[in-house]
Amino acid sequence: MQRAVIFDMDGVIFDSEVCVCAIWKEIAEEFNLPNIEEVYIKCIGINDAATEQVFKDAYGTDFDYRFYQKISSKKFHARYDGGKLPMKAGVFEILDYLKDNGYKIALASSTRVATVTGQLKAAGIYDYFDEVIGGDMVAKSKPEPDIFLEAAKRLG
Repeated sequence: MQRAVIFDMDGVIFDSEVCVCAIWKEIAEEFNLPNIEEVYIKCIGINDAATEQVFKDAYGTDFDYRFYQKISSKKFHARYDGGKLPMKAGVFEILDYLKDNGYKIALASSTRVATVTGQLKAAGIYDYFDEVIGGDMVAKSKPEPDIFLEAAKRLG
């Protein structure tokens, strides 16, 4: 039996959820969107379509989520691309331990694989992973388990 570990990315490898929440707070202040932190928390760990629905439930069916999401994305990439996304404490230690002890390692994220790959490479940890699965590589992304099942399949 293969020994393997599958990681999620946001909030596990990178402290990105805190970063994204701070950006949404800036947007909320600029555009007077109430209760943004409460709305954002409901979106953690779900895909983009589900996130859009959470925002529409909170702010109305005519809420232009795509407009605000583009602003959020632009701010996020300007601030955190190029290896500036903060990693959680202990990431290198756990990855070193797993590799040194013969584990296969995968990363499964609902984020697009190109973005995931870029963030892992910029942080200098891409080569630790035997497989990288993005949400755009499966039919159903989170909260469905498809990305994790695909990672497990690829790891054997």
